[in-house]
Amino acid sequence: MSEAKAEKPGVCLVVGAGPGVGGAIARAFAREGLSVCLTRRPRNLPELETLAESIRADGGAAHAFGVDAREEAEMIALVDRIEAEIGPLEVVVFNIGANVWFPITETTTRVYTKVWEMAALAGFLTGREAARVMTPRGKGSILFTGATASLRGRAEFSAFSGAKHALRALAQSMARELGPKGVHVAHVICDGSIDGTFSRERFDDIEQRLADDTILKPDEVARNYVWLHNQGRSAWTFELDLRPWTESW
Repeated sequence: MSEAKAEKPGVCLVVGAGPGVGGAIARAFAREGLSVCLTRRPRNLPELETLAESIRADGGAAHAFGVDAREEAEMIALVDRIEAEIGPLEVVVFNIGANVWFPITETTTRVYTKVWEMAALAGFLTGREAARVMTPRGKGSILFTGATASLRGRAEFSAFSGAKHALRALAQSMARELGPKGVHVAHVICDGSIDGTFSRERFDDIEQRLADDTILKPDEVARNYVWLHNQGRSAWTFELDLRPWTESW
């Protein structure tokens, strides 16, 4: 009699796994024992491979995929491939930012459409494909990264605010639909600047901000995604606000 086929480890898929929050989320779930799958657009695949290699060097399992999350066929194929070759999806994190700002009279149709595609349409495709494989199993977590713009539209942020509002509404609808089917859907609002490439180019006092805890630290943000996934279903959180202690809100 042949030996039973070994069960594949659970998988965490991070859509939008950059060097900041996305990478920190991937590392955090890898430390939990999940095999992590990382995606960014194909042109960013070399940087993504570097991130995957750093996770493997720390003892985790990581796979990098160059995927355009706005393309339906690519997202369907990605989820099918992960399920067939790597393991069952336990956690799916949508973490594409698309943060841009323009005065309304300078916001072109092209800009508005592209931001919506990145932050809203891609979120829908990610969530739908995650739900497709999770609901038959009656378990899993789908976590969306939001922003201050998810709740209020600042001047000159019409495209970003519109897209992030749409993503939040998607998350609410999915949570109501999928919660009774055993799938935990949550929306995480990151309210404030986050340590990363953009902030380091913008702030001359970044090291002082980090020392004073006045800027969001990716590893601290990532801990909350793991906590959400590990929550018992008798007390699931739908929306979680994360902000530095000095943030005005």
